[in-house]
Amino acid sequence: MQPGDLPHVLAVQALAYGDVMLESEATLASRLTLSPQTCWVAVDAGTTGATGVTGLTKASIAGYLFTHPWRLAAPPPLDTVLDALPDAPDCWYVHDMALAPRTRGAGVASQLYAAALSAAQSLGLRASALVAVQQSQGFWARFGYRVTVDVSPQIAAKLAGYGDGAVFMTREL
Repeated sequence: MQPGDLPHVLAVQALAYGDVMLESEATLASRLTLSPQTCWVAVDAGTTGATGVTGLTKASIAGYLFTHPWRLAAPPPLDTVLDALPDAPDCWYVHDMALAPRTRGAGVASQLYAAALSAAQSLGLRASALVAVQQSQGFWARFGYRVTVDVSPQIAAKLAGYGDGAVFMTREL
């Protein structure tokens, strides 16, 4: 993912989430700035990413995945700009994945996740965490995540900001 992709990423976000769960460009840009090697876009076949041929359009971005090193016990609140990564991250935090509706069922999510996972493993992190929203636990279970039932009060408070039914999930890398 490149900074120039962000307007197109926001368009995919709006398609995927409608009017709920939308995060600002500043929030997403902070993650890309802090961990560019673990943020990815999927581009429709026959188009080239922002680092290649110019002319990438809203319709060319098929999906995105924002991830970054973080602390397992302290997921960031929704729609919060990050100023820095922690000094001693202990997990790969999967912040958000969204796909344009036209791509669902085409394996795009698996390809995005595999690319980011490879980058995360190169960082030497041994765990991953995420907040599953909108009843997406089954989706994330396919990637090896399990719901963490007994969460700390701090994590429970943050989950409340992610909407009804949000759950904290983790996996080993």
